Amino acid sequence: MTNAVSTWTTEYYGLAVASMRRSGRRIGDEVLAKISPAHIENINFFGAVDGELAQLGPTGYRPLREGDTLC
Repeated sequence: MTNAVSTWTTEYYGLAVASMRRSGRRIGDEVLAKISPAHIENINFFGAVDGELAQLGPTGYRPLREGDTLC
């Protein structure tokens, strides 16, 4: 499960970085070298979901939230 969560998080980090760079934001390699997908803030250990689940966008991914940062 840990590997699956880390892989999924890594995929979304890539999407977020690409989106920020397309919008003109500079993200240096020194920042990317310090982030890790091995965190637990985005994991729901209890299986309960508050509110509605996010819908998938046309790319098959959940939409990125505007204003979110990498670190």
